Amino acid sequence: MDQTARPLVNLVDDDEALRDSLRWLLESAGHRVADFATADAFLEAFDPEQRGCLVLDIRMPGMSGLELQEELVRRGSRIPIIFITGHGDVPTAVSAVKKGAFEFLEKPFNDRAFLALIENALAFDEQLHADADDQRSFEARLSTLTQREREVMELIVAGKRNREIAEELRVSIKTVEAHRAKVMHKTSASSLAELVQLVHASAAVRSK
Repeated sequence: MDQTARPLVNLVDDDEALRDSLRWLLESAGHRVADFATADAFLEAFDPEQRGCLVLDIRMPGMSGLELQEELVRRGSRIPIIFITGHGDVPTAVSAVKKGAFEFLEKPFNDRAFLALIENALAFDEQLHADADDQRSFEARLSTLTQREREVMELIVAGKRNREIAEELRVSIKTVEAHRAKVMHKTSASSLAELVQLVHASAAVRSK
């Protein structure tokens, strides 16, 4: 089995005792785990295609947890990050969540709450990958459209009626209807609403 298909829980913390404790807890719950003492060590091993999540200490020697979060964002990674924080770092952790981190846990934390949060983060990551796969599939289907079909699709998405599209493209309504049917078939959209949603999602991804 491809190892990247199995979720990986990454632990990044300079506290070796805490890493060992969390590794044991996670592995006892059936999770695959990789642990690192520094952010740099994690980045050296990081595979953007690997599904999973990241458990990250906010304060560490060298690159901090927040700096690692910023670096991952710069690389376009959307891996769910769970920050581990001491009481004095809670405001910082809240700020990190607002910047895209999945959640934070304040030390000391309950093992059951920690494992539940890990499950939620992994489920979130699975959904992110599924959405990305769906988007790539839609992009592939879009590439099969002819230039005229794409023009008709763009006007449909813009809210134009068949008669308006026919007038704008200087073709018959029957021709518009034929192109419209091909667009729906080639994109596998089950409804106009779904087509609009898929096209807008595709445009949003390309604009990032």
